[in-house]
Amino acid sequence: MAFDLKAITKFFRVIKSQFVSDIAIDLGTCTTLIYVNDRGIVLNEPTVVAIDTRTKKCLAAGDAAKRMLGRTPGEIKAIRPMKDGVIADFEMVELLLRTFIEKVQKKKLFTRPRVIICVPSGITEVEKRAVRDSAEAAGAREVFLVSEPIAASIGIDLPVDSPIGNMIIDIGGGTTEIAVIALSGIVANNSVRTAGDEMDDAILQYIKKNYNIIIGEQTAEQIKIEVGNAFPTIEEKTIEVRGRDLVSGIPKTIKLTSHEVREAIQEPLSMIIEAIRLTLEKTPPELASDIVNSGIYMAGGGSLLKGIDTLVREETNLPVTIAKEPNKAVVIGAGKILEDMSKYEKVIFQMKRE
Repeated sequence: MAFDLKAITKFFRVIKSQFVSDIAIDLGTCTTLIYVNDRGIVLNEPTVVAIDTRTKKCLAAGDAAKRMLGRTPGEIKAIRPMKDGVIADFEMVELLLRTFIEKVQKKKLFTRPRVIICVPSGITEVEKRAVRDSAEAAGAREVFLVSEPIAASIGIDLPVDSPIGNMIIDIGGGTTEIAVIALSGIVANNSVRTAGDEMDDAILQYIKKNYNIIIGEQTAEQIKIEVGNAFPTIEEKTIEVRGRDLVSGIPKTIKLTSHEVREAIQEPLSMIIEAIRLTLEKTPPELASDIVNSGIYMAGGGSLLKGIDTLVREETNLPVTIAKEPNKAVVIGAGKILEDMSKYEKVIFQMKRE
């Protein structure tokens, strides 16, 4: 009797997937994305958790919790537990991860999942241990970490294992990761804690200084998304902004132009451009010549800011390509690593207890 090895292997993979689904997590400052093997991206929600301050019980996580930001009564607290790409509130991250993992996992009879988590390239050993401990407390069996720029590169199909240099810029909510990658490693990199959040804060401060109006973080983010741009365009847009007047205390409406928003975010953009220049300066000449040919690749939610590719192109005189789905590039890359861990073993490192 002949056995079809491929059919048997496929059968056992299907059986295994009914009992354990390994997951990849892009635990971002603003957004958390989760990829489950054989199912793809199953969760894309804000990194926000809402708790009852009296009972410490989780009331909401993700989209529902974000809607509560700045709107909660005294006994309810909506928290963003990640800051600058790292854990700011250990307990809340654990609570958030547990809620999300339970949400995406089918009922498992035998075992807990293996988890790959994407982290900034400039993360410290202490911060790595905090990520591992949070994931384990949330129900992970094994925890693997992968650097965000490498995950993003794999996510947009760059040949990370080849000797050819590729430059990636991943602009997230809390950090901007800039790296030159070759032979499955980071040759030159810069991780700056200036990204989308700093742009939102810059808009908030600009309106406060120039119009004496206080707005919320979500309003600032909405302004950035709707009329924000990093480089002058022919089309200048206007948006109505509602906030509280600092002098009278009464709600007030003003009109803000895209030119003003560009002026407001000039400082964080300049810091990102400076970090790109420093990374290029540290790049070995052979890899620099590769980058002249292939150009710079951009990923992360911050790459969706209008005109940011034109700004980088003007400042570096290099071709710039934005990933097809830049905000999903990191988690897609982590998912590809998850599907074939033996192929990508050089780019991941396991966090074991000492």
